[in-house]
Amino acid sequence: MTGESTAVSPGSSTQIVAAEVLRKLRSTSTTLAVAESCTGGWLGKVITSIPGASVSFWGGVIAYDDEAKLKLLSVSPGALSADGAVSERTAREMASGIVEASGATWGVGITGLAGPDGGTADKPVGTVYVAISGPSDLCRAYHLSGDRRSIRSQAVDRALELLDEALCTQ
Repeated sequence: MTGESTAVSPGSSTQIVAAEVLRKLRSTSTTLAVAESCTGGWLGKVITSIPGASVSFWGGVIAYDDEAKLKLLSVSPGALSADGAVSERTAREMASGIVEASGATWGVGITGLAGPDGGTADKPVGTVYVAISGPSDLCRAYHLSGDRRSIRSQAVDRALELLDEALCTQ
């Protein structure tokens, strides 16, 4: 069986940022929930690999299909039809939708094109949007390169970095 390894070594920069995010959440008595599309639960896996994550981490939704985005995260049909599943608007609605669904203080929404197929001239493979919803709202577009595994890994890193940035502004 072939598959993508999602192992994260304990000393990796991803693990370090995840631990710092959880430390900040604990110190402010705030909580986090995630809404993942292209990362397929990888962000949640990284967060839950940190001992004590349950104090601040509510959990997440893997909304890979548009129907899941609509039904579980209350993404508006207009966002999907006008802007597409891979867009700033959809990422923002995923982040705010997971906050609403979970009652968490902070939400992260990740949507993108990890490839190898599905890219267009306007949205090539590697286009990823990460949104943060909470006391500070942020959204960034990223143009990542590499194979599918690399793009997904980088998307998780960018999400943790953006969340860390948001936590610093509160």
